[in-house]
Amino acid sequence: MIDDWWAAGEQVSLTLGGSERNIFVNRMGSGPPMTLLHGFPSSSHDWAKAAPVLAETHRLLMPDFLGFGASDKPHDHVYSIHEQADLVEAVWTHNEVTSTRIVAHDYGVSVAQELLARRADGALAVNLERVDFLNGGLYPHLHRPEPVQTALLDPDQGPAISTMINEDLIAGSLAPTFPPGYDASEDAAAIWQSMNRDDGQLNAHLLIRYITDRHEHADRWTGALENTDVPLRFIWGMLDPISGAHMAEAIAQRRPGARLLALEDVAHWPPLEAPDRVTAALLAP
Repeated sequence: MIDDWWAAGEQVSLTLGGSERNIFVNRMGSGPPMTLLHGFPSSSHDWAKAAPVLAETHRLLMPDFLGFGASDKPHDHVYSIHEQADLVEAVWTHNEVTSTRIVAHDYGVSVAQELLARRADGALAVNLERVDFLNGGLYPHLHRPEPVQTALLDPDQGPAISTMINEDLIAGSLAPTFPPGYDASEDAAAIWQSMNRDDGQLNAHLLIRYITDRHEHADRWTGALENTDVPLRFIWGMLDPISGAHMAEAIAQRRPGARLLALEDVAHWPPLEAPDRVTAALLAP
């Protein structure tokens, strides 16, 4: 299935940090633009179950971040959320987007927060019509990384763990992030394929730096979240051990009156676990 996803999209050459990078983008549908930002350690394929319905009314832009999926995966590179935000802006420029909605999950949540911060700074050329957030570390102090993520952050253990990562290890580490009784075998296999392409798993200890980014820029990103005038909505898997009910509680406290859809039987991956409910929420007025 992920091979079909890659075949339906294309790699475009974009300039990031002074270097030319091939970035995979899947486009689908027509209508008002909607930009979908994926999580770690996966790819834009996370949106494959939801995209066909969303594409009936929207022009979808679904990039793979640098280091993920079918985008370039430089092995000697300092990855950052700021650079990924630059990537999103470059995708918008390439596609002549001047106004868009954003739907962001997990890693993509931090990218969306940086884009909101740039808007607050008057430094964003594209109008943000609405941002929908799905399970992610909006408040870094509440984020609960899985043990393998914590180990990858360690400068000594991290590189060694990256060389050991295989499909079984990924399936095992992902298992607690799905709800009990959910068959995640196909989803986990696709995530592994997205990592394994071009030996991307060897970069896991480099990509995991986003957790450090979140703490370093916590004030900027939480401030952007809490002070923006862009309409926000939250679609939240409450069983998520990483950023679940405890994060939703903070959202309700810090953004009083926020539109928050609590998916009580869903865990970390709403677009994979409950695509019908996610699309219904995204298309609701």
